[in-house]
Amino acid sequence: MTLPEPAISRRSFAAGLLISAAALQTGCGFKLRGPQTFGFETISVRAPQAGPVAADLRRVLGPRVRELPADAVAAARHVTVDILSEQREKTVVGVNSAGQVREFQLRIRVRFRLSNTSGKELIADTEILQQRDISFNESAVLAKEAEEGLLYRDMQNDIVQQLMRRLAALTAIA
Repeated sequence: MTLPEPAISRRSFAAGLLISAAALQTGCGFKLRGPQTFGFETISVRAPQAGPVAADLRRVLGPRVRELPADAVAAARHVTVDILSEQREKTVVGVNSAGQVREFQLRIRVRFRLSNTSGKELIADTEILQQRDISFNESAVLAKEAEEGLLYRDMQNDIVQQLMRRLAALTAIA
C-alpha cells in the first residue's frame, strides 16, 4: 500500500513559513533608532574642570557645540548645559574572612542643568548616577585595573546617552 502525496510540498511549506515569519516581524513595531532631533540649534557645554563626561558630550554633539552666538535670532535657539560636578567613587562592598577585599562598587555621579540664553532653567539641577560591581583578585591586579577602566568608560557612555535622550526630549526652549 502506498501513502498518498501530501497536499502541500515541503518547498511550499518552507516558503509559507518564511513569509509568515517576515510578516510577524514587520508587525512588531521594531524600528532602528534614527538621528535625534533637538529643540535647539546650538549648545554650549560648560564644566568647572575638564571632565571626561563633558568631553564625551562635546564629541557626541559635534558641530552643534558653539559658544553663545552674538546674533539675537541664533541666540534664541541656543542652550547651555552646565556640568556642575562629575565624581568617580570606588567603595569596598565585600571582604573575605581574612579581611582582604573581594568586591568593589564603582560609581560615577554627574550633576548638570540646562538653561536657555535668557537664563530660564529648562532642566533643573539633576544628578545621574551609574554604578557597577567588580570582583577583585590580588593575583590579577593588572587585569582588574583594566576591567575597572572599561567599566568606568561604559558608565561614562551610559551617562552621555542619558544626557542626549534628555536633551532630545526638550521641545520648546523659549
